[in-house]
Amino acid sequence: RELAQSIYREAERLDRLLKNLLDMMRIEAGAVELKKEWHSVDEVAGAALARLDGRLRDHAVNTSFPVDLPLVLVDGVLMEQVVINLIEDAVKYAPAGTMIELVASATDREVVMEVADRGPGIPSGEESRIFDKFYRAKPAREGGVGLGLTICRGIVEAHGGRIWASRNADRGLTLHIEFRNQEV
Repeated sequence: RELAQSIYREAERLDRLLKNLLDMMRIEAGAVELKKEWHSVDEVAGAALARLDGRLRDHAVNTSFPVDLPLVLVDGVLMEQVVINLIEDAVKYAPAGTMIELVASATDREVVMEVADRGPGIPSGEESRIFDKFYRAKPAREGGVGLGLTICRGIVEAHGGRIWASRNADRGLTLHIEFRNQEV
């Protein structure tokens, strides 16, 4: 039974790796077709959290989305994948028992969603490098080859948005996604 579970976990990891490689190839070739519709950020985040339910068992997740948050014009499936990748990174690097936070805010010009963890963070100056293809922050954790955040950047930029990282003052890392506010 233990061997079967190990095989299953490795098969899932290989499946994610192949999907990431194919996604990266489509993004680089400009072959990503966006099916944009109006979505609420909290629904996209909620769908991502539901898909990650089993992987979040060792972390509490705190969400904070204002009720008057405007809708964003995005491809819901692709943005859900972005949020999944960001949360998976937080789970991978943050110690068990620590909080992962999903927060959104808006101005009249943009909507910003943040995923914050209380992991070891990254060294100063590497905030933009973590989005480079095959780059892995030190110390590297199990699984992955350094494509998840690169794919996130490609998807967000295809939507006309931007993504960046900032080190938390106390501990950990916050990943930010910004969308330009568009009139409904």
